[in-house]
Amino acid sequence: MTTPLQPWHLAFVWAVGWVNRQQNVTIEYLCTENRVLREQIGKKRILLTDDQRRRLAVKGKDLGRKGLESIMPLFTPDTILRWHRKLVAQKWDYSDRRKKAGRPPVAKEVTELILKIAKENRSWGYHRIQGALANLCHEVSDSTVANVLKAHGLEPAPLRKKRTPWKEFLKAHWDQLAAVDFTSVEVWTPRGLLTFYLLFVIEPNTRRVCFAGCTTSPNDVWMQQVARNLIDDEDGFLNDSRLLLMDRDAKFSAAFRNTVSHGGVHSLRLPPKTPNLNAHVERFMRSIKEECLDRMIFFGEDALRNAVREYLEHYHAERNHQGLDNRLIEAPDEPPPDGVIQCRERLGGMLKHYHRAAA
Repeated sequence: MTTPLQPWHLAFVWAVGWVNRQQNVTIEYLCTENRVLREQIGKKRILLTDDQRRRLAVKGKDLGRKGLESIMPLFTPDTILRWHRKLVAQKWDYSDRRKKAGRPPVAKEVTELILKIAKENRSWGYHRIQGALANLCHEVSDSTVANVLKAHGLEPAPLRKKRTPWKEFLKAHWDQLAAVDFTSVEVWTPRGLLTFYLLFVIEPNTRRVCFAGCTTSPNDVWMQQVARNLIDDEDGFLNDSRLLLMDRDAKFSAAFRNTVSHGGVHSLRLPPKTPNLNAHVERFMRSIKEECLDRMIFFGEDALRNAVREYLEHYHAERNHQGLDNRLIEAPDEPPPDGVIQCRERLGGMLKHYHRAAA
């Protein structure tokens, strides 16, 4: 005979189920907090992302304030519940759908055009920029132009035109510009280990490089002879140049600069400790050192000169240059499409060039 269920039986079953649910909610919260802490391992401070706050807020709301206080979580109940209130507020936030009062913002395309025109034409004032925009079918006021420039930290035209950026100066003299600099290499000789100074001159526009010479003693006599070679009427490397960039190395003495000036080349000495102002020759120095000089041990001046000569032939005719759209300085004729692929090696295979040979 089955015993009928008593009311206290139902109450007991309900209580057991409620306790089980509370335990599950507590376990879920603690598991979530544990995962969040694992994601923070290795960090000095616990800085939660919005997603981590959201996960803890959802679990903490189900647990309630008393439940949170009983398990002593890493964050206070007020903090977790505040995250939950913020989550709810974001759900019902429709501010992005409201129509904003006042004038509409300046279109991104117009803003970019204003900045582009102002940077490329430093002497143009607000009214002239406004006219240029009108030619491009963008009707804006000169006050709008002024506000855009002010918001992006650009001065008015009277101040902008007084400052010539170095990049603009280089472009203005691009076809008549050259740069010169030294590098040094240790060479084993019968007299022991000697330091040889190598002098290079580069045309930044074409990236062509001239090896002006090397010596263990770059005195005034040697430097003047180098200068005379560079301005020689027949094959001087500086015949088409009018400006020569150089640092304030004492080797570029007054005698060297005066000799160069006889060929119509003005020496422009850069401020101290500003290698970035002579970036093209500095980049070449890095290339020849990393790809050649630093990878070899030289026994005698002839070996050094041969290595430099081989590298410059590779540099001009076989090495692609990112500053020239990844092209060669001295591009050969169009290779045959069906020619055999060959590899030309220099300096024992240290420098390689792949090309198609004529059939």
